[in-house]
Amino acid sequence: MAKPLQVTVGQYSDKGLKPVNQDFHAVAIPAEPLLSAKGVALALADGISTSDVSAVASQAAVKGFLADYFCTSEAWSVKKSVQRVLMATNSWLHAQNQQSQYRFDKDRGYVCTFSAIVVKSATAHLFHVGDTRIYRIVEQGLEQLTNDHRLWLNAEQSYLSRALGVNPFLEIDYKSLAVTAGDLFLLVTDGVYEFLDDTTIRQIITEHSNDLNVAAHSLVAQALRCGSDDNVTAQLLRIDAVPLQNLEEHYQQLTELPFPPLLEARQIFDGYQIIRELHANSRSHVYLARDESSGAAVVIKTPSIELRTDPVYLERFLMEEWIANRINSPYVLKPCTPTRQRRFIYVVMEYIEGQTLSQWFSDHPTPELETVRTLIEQIAKGLRAFHRLEMLHQDLRPDNIMIDATGTVKIIDFGATQVAGVAEIEPLIYQHPLQGTAQYAAPEYFLGDSGTVRSDLFSLAVIAYQLLTGTLPYGAEVAKCKTWLEQSRLVYHPIHHSNRSVPVWVDKAIKKALEPNPLKRYADVSEFIFELRHPNPAYLHNHKTPLIERNPVAFWQGVSLVLAVVIVLLLCFPIK
Repeated sequence: MAKPLQVTVGQYSDKGLKPVNQDFHAVAIPAEPLLSAKGVALALADGISTSDVSAVASQAAVKGFLADYFCTSEAWSVKKSVQRVLMATNSWLHAQNQQSQYRFDKDRGYVCTFSAIVVKSATAHLFHVGDTRIYRIVEQGLEQLTNDHRLWLNAEQSYLSRALGVNPFLEIDYKSLAVTAGDLFLLVTDGVYEFLDDTTIRQIITEHSNDLNVAAHSLVAQALRCGSDDNVTAQLLRIDAVPLQNLEEHYQQLTELPFPPLLEARQIFDGYQIIRELHANSRSHVYLARDESSGAAVVIKTPSIELRTDPVYLERFLMEEWIANRINSPYVLKPCTPTRQRRFIYVVMEYIEGQTLSQWFSDHPTPELETVRTLIEQIAKGLRAFHRLEMLHQDLRPDNIMIDATGTVKIIDFGATQVAGVAEIEPLIYQHPLQGTAQYAAPEYFLGDSGTVRSDLFSLAVIAYQLLTGTLPYGAEVAKCKTWLEQSRLVYHPIHHSNRSVPVWVDKAIKKALEPNPLKRYADVSEFIFELRHPNPAYLHNHKTPLIERNPVAFWQGVSLVLAVVIVLLLCFPIK
């Protein structure tokens, strides 16, 4: 049997003379099957001294990286997985800056440098942004493997030319190199390497090679003794054993998984017993199954064999599990943690015993307003979990919402979800703006525009309108409008005309969320939810609703009648 990857890690950090330690470091050594599928990850971030919140950025960058990387698809390469994770993290940090008082002063915002090593099989993958450094310890001393992203104005002044959180787009340095048993890597912040020469660093590591934690602590202590006035952090990673199997075969096994066959009831598939097919269409097959090791009921989703040559489809399918893993909300479907290595491409999700919102609505065609409020509020909480991570669901509709036996709502199906940052490194995936279902999609998608939080809000409001009236607010007219002018002519049919139990102020709140112009909608889902329960004073005035809203047909009939009278008068009494 092939020997698994084995490593030894040592690390230590100190705030030094600073009041707060803005460095953050961590390591993740998972158990099998993730150890073989994803490898070992080590990360170090350094906050900038001019910012009081960069410690938050450092911690978020490292924790987010280690959590999200191991959630990415096993079929992705290390480079693709890390790039997507870091782009998403960068977008989140940049968004925090844009929404804070540091919008125009990034040097005081959520900014940090970042370096990481992922060792998978017999290869080390290096990722770097900023001026932390990665070295490999060699016989001659130290081999610097990263370049400092720092621009020097003069001998005394310099600034970071690249860091997480500064710009919406992130350029990441990447390098891969083969490793063998005995290879030793060092990650340090500038508080260490600016005060210790290569000879001293190598001597300290050699003296404490039997205990890498002591070696890291000694490096930090020596840097402080030598006058370091910054936070100081050192991490050491030694490769003790690498898998014996051929690297090319290993990668082929993990990154080129085959499509699974069509599954049938009672069939044993990768440790799961298929119970029955739940759903099938041209894009995927969904099965109810039982995990033979735990006995738990799960849902297995397999890709369509007919679309196996479509790279965009495959990318979206593989992203679904990663997206689900990143979101922690009781109102969003959760994936099942893999307990064994997969032999095919598929996704395993929790089994929800219940029904879709579409099925529920068929059974409850005239729900009470309070029931609708409760459902919409739960869906909104799930949506906000997406939005907090700079994600857009983009396909919110009754068929993508489950209601379990306890009445809890869960958003499912993330095939259309857009992740901020990923579109920049994988533009092909987002070349078609309309990813969702036309009847529930926001009008801006039909103009070729990108979606925003307000686009998901529109879809949520369509569902609220449908539950209260049994119809869609604009019917099929939205999809027919290809210009802003055409969309501005869309007519909203008030809910309270067909459902007298709905107060006018609730109707007005839903109308605002359904404005064709996204800038006229609520800026956030929470504002909409608040006004569904708390009357907006502006909606409580007892002014009469215009005839064009109350009865558009009668309005235009009246206009036509007036025009006809004018024409008759002109014919009878021509102007001389």
